[in-house]
Amino acid sequence: MQPHVVYLANSSGLKVGITRKTQVPTRWIDQGAIQALAIAEVDTRLQSGLMETALKGTINDKTDWRRMLKGGQTEIDLKFEWEQLRISSEALITDSQLQFGASTFRLKEQEEPIRIFYPVLRYPEKIKTFNFDKEKSVRGTLEGIKGQYLILDQGVLNIRKFAGYEISFTVY
Repeated sequence: MQPHVVYLANSSGLKVGITRKTQVPTRWIDQGAIQALAIAEVDTRLQSGLMETALKGTINDKTDWRRMLKGGQTEIDLKFEWEQLRISSEALITDSQLQFGASTFRLKEQEEPIRIFYPVLRYPEKIKTFNFDKEKSVRGTLEGIKGQYLILDQGVLNIRKFAGYEISFTVY
């Protein structure tokens, strides 16, 4: 029962997503988005999920993390994409507003997309993942950070996946 934001993002291509209002822009950064645009604010998680479901019939709701980690994403006109989605999903959006009340389902009219930059010196050509459950030690030179991933010259490490693990590292 917390306010949520429905958004469009460009991480491995155009996608729709939802997050708690307090997680903007943290969620976008975490998923490696290079652009994001809030398109609606709603009062509850349920309402955001209904809107996401309505829109994901037209666009993706997942990030292809391997593609995202290879870099090279081109910018997308998120405002244009939102206008097209809004037209094609107008009946579904109107139904949701009628069901829950227009005041609980607020479309963002004047939002501007944000651009996000990541400190990456070199993107990997081939994605090799490290797994602390299979490998006791990971070595490599840090070449970048994108989203929840450390990009090393020997592979990538999903930091979120290993939350709660006790690790130590050495800098040479």
